Amino acid sequence: MNRTFKLDWLVLLIYLLLVSFGITNIYSSTFDANQTELFNLSRSIGKQMIFFIVSLATGIFVLAAPVKIFERFASVIYLVIILLLIGLYPFGNTISGARSWYNFGWIGLQPAEFAKVAVALAVAKLLSEIQIDIRRFSSLLQILLIIALPMGLILIQPDAGSALVFGAFIFVLFREGLPVRYILVTAGMIFFFILTLIAPLPFVYVSIIFVIISLYFFSKKVNKKVAFLPYLMFIVLSSGYVYSVDYIFNEIFEQRHRDRFNIVLGKEVDTQGIGYNLNQSKIAIGSGGWEGKGFLQGTQTKGGFVPEQHTDYIFSTIGEEWGFLGSASVVLLFSLLILRILSRAEAQKNKFARIYAYSVASIIFVHFFVNIGMSIGLVPTIGIPLPFISYGGSSLMAFTILIFIYLNLDANRMNEANF
Repeated sequence: MNRTFKLDWLVLLIYLLLVSFGITNIYSSTFDANQTELFNLSRSIGKQMIFFIVSLATGIFVLAAPVKIFERFASVIYLVIILLLIGLYPFGNTISGARSWYNFGWIGLQPAEFAKVAVALAVAKLLSEIQIDIRRFSSLLQILLIIALPMGLILIQPDAGSALVFGAFIFVLFREGLPVRYILVTAGMIFFFILTLIAPLPFVYVSIIFVIISLYFFSKKVNKKVAFLPYLMFIVLSSGYVYSVDYIFNEIFEQRHRDRFNIVLGKEVDTQGIGYNLNQSKIAIGSGGWEGKGFLQGTQTKGGFVPEQHTDYIFSTIGEEWGFLGSASVVLLFSLLILRILSRAEAQKNKFARIYAYSVASIIFVHFFVNIGMSIGLVPTIGIPLPFISYGGSSLMAFTILIFIYLNLDANRMNEANF
């Protein structure tokens, strides 16, 4: 059957709707009555239009490429991205305190955005190899190194937000057989990290003992031969980890990250300093009501009260001008996109295509969840874009490539086990 007829048109339609809505809201959040031209390259909206045209052309090229090329050249693409990330240190430009960009005139390239594509391909290639069994420690270590290398290079730029996104691959590993205990340990580390920041240490230690002993007795019901010693060791290790949280928080985290955690956790109230962006974002979203104030009618948006509104805080423009209905529509579109990709992934007989699709869905989910959560105060402000909607050429092109590689794999090999 012709590839066109097998294309996942629903995903393509959602992509176009989200990008169109993004351009609309970038236009609104950067509106200047004296410069209303859509292709004015001196303004963000003009650049975004060019980014979209270039991204769409790149996407069409990706869609037309032979399907075997993605798996065959996954390692090469990964290596190129690693070299680009390393090259930032001698050749990159520093923007907002992070050495994350290559500048080419008015165009900036952020390799961290394309690293997500490279890692998704590399993880899919490695996990689809016959000799790899994620339940073996040696195999798991190989996969974690592939994820950790670009993550570490991005983290020391420093760009903690972009580095955090690579945590999305935990969902992929879980789908491919990662034992549940690793998920529980990861969730436990996050939970006890936050608990240590807001509760007295004695309470945290008692909580650890209670949780681990409860897990021991639950495991003993399933298997009466379960030994208590590993659980005792886990209590000791967990207590040591909790004891180190204070050092990690105060010595490794930057002050801006500490401030943002404290504001979200309610330990500080700062509506004029570090918490200004969040406070103004919540005001803008809350003022939109049910239907919103209308396109170009947002007072917070027009007054420029929300900094970085066309990038990290684009959702505040949506909330103010399009209200609950517009905000809910965006959430619905993202949810439908993620669920559609996952459902098509499960129908794949080719392992590489399935794992790649799961990677795409997971990356989009983390971006979507964190960005909107950041805009409404559910998670600390860490500065990652809302996919397809926030301003930014590197982000739009990287997400376009992610989606169009998925479309290519899905259209070509939906019912075939091997490429």
